Amino acid sequence: MRRPASTAAVVAVVAVLAAGCASPPSHFYTLSRTAAPAAGPAATTAKLSVVVGPVSIPAIVDQPQIVVSTGANQVTLDEYHRWASPLRSDIARVVAVNLVAILGTPRVSQFQQSLNAAADFRVAIEVQGFESAPGEAATLDAVWQVRRTRDGRTETGRTTVREPTDGNGFDALAAAHSRALARLSKDIAAAISALALAVP
Repeated sequence: MRRPASTAAVVAVVAVLAAGCASPPSHFYTLSRTAAPAAGPAATTAKLSVVVGPVSIPAIVDQPQIVVSTGANQVTLDEYHRWASPLRSDIARVVAVNLVAILGTPRVSQFQQSLNAAADFRVAIEVQGFESAPGEAATLDAVWQVRRTRDGRTETGRTTVREPTDGNGFDALAAAHSRALARLSKDIAAAISALALAVP
């Protein structure tokens, strides 16, 4: 009769240990469109087609986990706060939807090497800095190039922006990164508009 009691005690201990070892749930975040829609489609851009990509990002942030800057030369990977999709793909998606709003054209897509040969403009983005400091700021440093496909004429630029967060959480951090991408999108849109008007 003592054996069942011992078994019950072991089960209770295992249950307590399992409860103590349970991991907190992971949270997932996405970037979002924040660029304001154009007041009205411009005649020079409303019918243009644009392909966004490829987008490259530093290897240090090419992770599912959000890479948090904790010092001048130190980062941590937050296991419980993650990007919902690969970061380079999410950046391309957000820039593309921002360009739809800014340029007034629905013909903006993400890069697919075999499917986008006929686009009027191609946008390549090299993200050189993508820093995350929850409760402080999101920092973006990107070099980009816009190429007019009919003659190969290009415009190249650099967008560097530090966007303060509106709160301490990771949702506020993702929102700050989204606002930084809106600034990048506006710079790219201005280059597309200039090339659309430029004499061949």
